[in-house]
Amino acid sequence: MTSWISACATNDIEAEEVTRFDHGGRTFAIYHSPEDEYFATDGLCTHEKVHLADGLVLGDTIECPKHNAAFNYKTGQVLRAPACINLRVYPVKVEGGQIFIKI
Repeated sequence: MTSWISACATNDIEAEEVTRFDHGGRTFAIYHSPEDEYFATDGLCTHEKVHLADGLVLGDTIECPKHNAAFNYKTGQVLRAPACINLRVYPVKVEGGQIFIKI
């Protein structure tokens, strides 16, 4: 069953930043793009399960803090090894200053 879950407030994330959101024993990463849009992916790197919220956001790319694997956070696509498995992405909506993800 999928449902919309409140992850955080829009003012909790500056542009080109990422924040961690934990729910139901899972970790997610919520991103604020330079174009003022919000995105969500799994929160752990697919290479060695490191928290992506500790990584560097540049444009539409998140870089893992451990081995510098990189992903496009809008599509989940791997951009740089050592990761070789894409991130799962989740639908996002904004209502009343809150960011919701559909999981």
